[in-house]
Amino acid sequence: MKNKKKIEIKLDNNSELPLRDVVFQTLRGAIINGDFEPGERLMEVKLADSLGVSRTPVREAIRMLELEGLVVMKPRRGAEVAGITLKELRDSLEVRLVLERLAVKLACERISDAEKLELIQINNDFHTAIINKKVPDIVEADVAFHDKIYDITANRRLIYVAHALNEQVYRYRVEYVKDFMYHDVLIKEHDEITKAIVERNVEAAKEVIEKHIYNQELIVIKNLSSEG
Repeated sequence: MKNKKKIEIKLDNNSELPLRDVVFQTLRGAIINGDFEPGERLMEVKLADSLGVSRTPVREAIRMLELEGLVVMKPRRGAEVAGITLKELRDSLEVRLVLERLAVKLACERISDAEKLELIQINNDFHTAIINKKVPDIVEADVAFHDKIYDITANRRLIYVAHALNEQVYRYRVEYVKDFMYHDVLIKEHDEITKAIVERNVEAAKEVIEKHIYNQELIVIKNLSSEG
């Protein structure tokens, strides 16, 4: 087993976040960047020593990673970096599609003039992240874009359910934004979603969000097949 990862993983000591969250962000970034491979064990003691922290924040961070689907707990082995199965992918995206269709519909109906400007700016931020080609930044910009659409709905229950699902689909977001050949399509879809919502075009918004989720599934499946 390669052990270069523990040398490369470093905490952001200047962060104002709680230590648990700093460790979580650090480990999540390492998984996203491929420093940890699917099936690789995350040993609390080794990680704590490498990061210069106690085992408690590492244990808490691993639990948070498990909620996001980036880590699985295995009997007699403990925490492992999760792989991605096609069944889990399709199950998650089926639910996400229903939620996103509802979200864009309500957003079209309820968006204010101020929120139109905010959505456009967040989409511009997504463009910038794509140009900079840093996968963690692209993922966060994608999350921010879709979260803004949910916020525009002003439906607290929908927002709660969507945020819970976000933890489950985070890994899939990572996988499909890692495919740089797809980025032009991704930008085009975000632009079309933004335009449809700003113009309150419900049917166009629903059509493009369906295409957006469907393309995500295709890209992730393609990447998984090529890796296998």
